[in-house]
Order: sequence, then C-alpha cells, then structure tokens
Amino acid sequence: MNAVPMDDSQDFPADCSEDFTAGSREGSHGSSRGDSSEDAPRAPEGEERLDRLQRRLAAFAEARGWGPYHTPKNLAVALSVEASELVEIFQWLTPEQSAAVMEKPETAHKVADEVADVLAYLLQFCEVLGVDVLDALAAKIERNEVRFPVTGTSTTDRHSSE
Repeated sequence: MNAVPMDDSQDFPADCSEDFTAGSREGSHGSSRGDSSEDAPRAPEGEERLDRLQRRLAAFAEARGWGPYHTPKNLAVALSVEASELVEIFQWLTPEQSAAVMEKPETAHKVADEVADVLAYLLQFCEVLGVDVLDALAAKIERNEVRFPVTGTSTTDRHSSE
C-alpha cells in the first residue's frame, strides 16, 4: 500500500476539509460516531484523532478515485496481506529476537510501517461497512471479560481465540 502520511497534526488540504463526507460514516453508512450536533458529548482526544485519521484516509482514497476498489472484500484481502507482511518480519525470529525488534532502527521502521498499513486498511474497512471500531473493540472486551473471568490463578488451557 502506498502509505498515507499519518502525521495528523497537519491540517487537512483545502480539498479535504472537515466537511468531507463522501463515503464517510456521516454519509451512507449510518454510524453514530460522526454526529456533529453541538449537544452531542465531546469525544475523547484519542477518538477525535482516530476520526481525523479515518477521514484523512477516506479523503486520500476519494481524491485518487479508489472508491470503486474499496469494497469490503478487497479491503479485507488487503488487510490480510498487510498483516502477513507484519508476520513476515517476525517469521524466523526467536522469542528473544522478536521482543527486541523495536531496538533496531531498521526493523523498528519496518514494524511501524506494517502496523500503519494494517491499521489503515482496518479503518478503511470499518469506514466502508459503517463499523465504529472503538465501539466494536469495547463490546468485544466486555464479552471477553464475561467469557474469561479472573479466577485468581493463571490458566493456559483456553485462549481468547477459542
């Protein structure tokens, strides 16, 4: 993926203003996170930053005419490919080497780039389907807290992917 510069401290270009809604949550997908009502509770700073980045990704794709290619299937495939590229960095490392991967600038840079690509495709996927990624994560954590209660002892016979 040609990565979008992710420095969200920059202002949107003139053609990608805050009012940009083509294909966004406020548009056809019906998610409630894009509520612009003045009476709406203010989103936490991290959520605002995530929203800005998600709008920036949508604007980036829109400006290049990539909308027709950003179908749920294509974005899921791209997400899988980028996740595989992240896995590839760790493929033959020992547990000790993998724990130290961020200590070397050349591998730290590769990991950061692949993490950015995975997140970018995940956010675009959520944008297209109208999934609020933070709400989905919070709901999943709550379900896992019920499914895997703290028992006072560590158990290794079950994992969260089961």
